[in-house]
Amino acid sequence: MSKPEARLQELHLTLPPAPKPMAKYKTALLVGNMLYVSGHGPAKISDQTPLQGRIGSELSTEQGKECARAVGLNILSTVRATLGSLDKVKRLVKTLGMVNCTADYKDQPQVINGFSELMAEVFGDDAGVGARSAVGMGSLPNNIPVEIECQFEVTV
Repeated sequence: MSKPEARLQELHLTLPPAPKPMAKYKTALLVGNMLYVSGHGPAKISDQTPLQGRIGSELSTEQGKECARAVGLNILSTVRATLGSLDKVKRLVKTLGMVNCTADYKDQPQVINGFSELMAEVFGDDAGVGARSAVGMGSLPNNIPVEIECQFEVTV
């Protein structure tokens, strides 16, 4: 398996600019060898990437999964901006995936797989797969479909 920065090139992935905080918080905080990444929403990766909407009514599970992948690209941008290189990531430790969905929607894990599959592609099946929660929310800020926060173990 190539290093994460090389994997991005092999996968033909371009990261968006690192997002700026939308309120009073840091997008990521390095404490010792742990990088805590605040909740991120989706980056626009194509004209089809939904940036707003509720899964189970306006958006399908597949669209939600694409949104979760787009959130992953935003998170990778923040990690790179914070550490200087994705190659400093030792492993993904924990993910909390929040899905803006209808009360009867039950496929939150499939939606968050969009993020998890991207992390495995970039960091490998061991280092890119950590502990995870995927939960439904009654709403998310600005009606975004998916918000994800996570923690990485890193080399400092």
